[in-house]
Amino acid sequence: MVIDKLCYRSKLRYTNAGEKFAFSLITLILCIISRSILIAWIVLATNGVLIVRKGGIPLFQYTKLMRIPVTFLVLSTLTIVVNISKTPLNAYAVPVGEYYITGSWNSLLWGAQLIMTALAAVSCLYFLSLNTTMTDILGVLAALHCPALMIELMLLIYRFAFVLMDIASGIMVSQHSRLGNKDMRTSMSSFGKMAAVLLVRALKKSNALYDSMESRCYDGKVNVLKENYPVKKKEVWAIILYEAVLCGIAVFIKSGRRL
Repeated sequence: MVIDKLCYRSKLRYTNAGEKFAFSLITLILCIISRSILIAWIVLATNGVLIVRKGGIPLFQYTKLMRIPVTFLVLSTLTIVVNISKTPLNAYAVPVGEYYITGSWNSLLWGAQLIMTALAAVSCLYFLSLNTTMTDILGVLAALHCPALMIELMLLIYRFAFVLMDIASGIMVSQHSRLGNKDMRTSMSSFGKMAAVLLVRALKKSNALYDSMESRCYDGKVNVLKENYPVKKKEVWAIILYEAVLCGIAVFIKSGRRL
């Protein structure tokens, strides 16, 4: 819900959705293909400036959102950079009895590449989601001739997610007011009861939603009003130049590795 609220407040909301979609997608693909730390830093910096300076998203909100993938990535890459072996490797080695907690420079470099590439890719997705409404994104997908069924399901699931979150929030407030989380055992019991009630409420809400759509002559297609924002040549050329620079850097790095 925070992302949705920030999206509607963004200064880049009224920029053409196709431009933002193309910029995010192409940049994300280049990050994944290149696996370059330099490109990842450039993408992170660019998206940070666009989101905070151009989009007007508060810096503390953006950093708070970025902390979620950072924590996950650091924990997941520990299995790559940390090894337990009887033979010490060249980067570091901490003796523990007959074994070493050790790692190599190659594993450290690989872990850094994975973390930076993933963070840069996440920043591309944040740029799109923090500056583009869901209806605009679905409009772009429709223009790209994505299956209509998939678009309808995305719209309904997105709408229903907020309904379920509102119901779950109300149940949790009610449980907290009755000391439903005073200890671990009570918290687990309260969570199970909340999940059971949420399932029943979700089924009832889905039936009510379908009945309301049928009463409004639903014919298998949800019609949503769309706002058309003009494409600006200056922005298009800026995107092309930026992606060309990233491609040039990626090719240079790849050729240098081969040499």
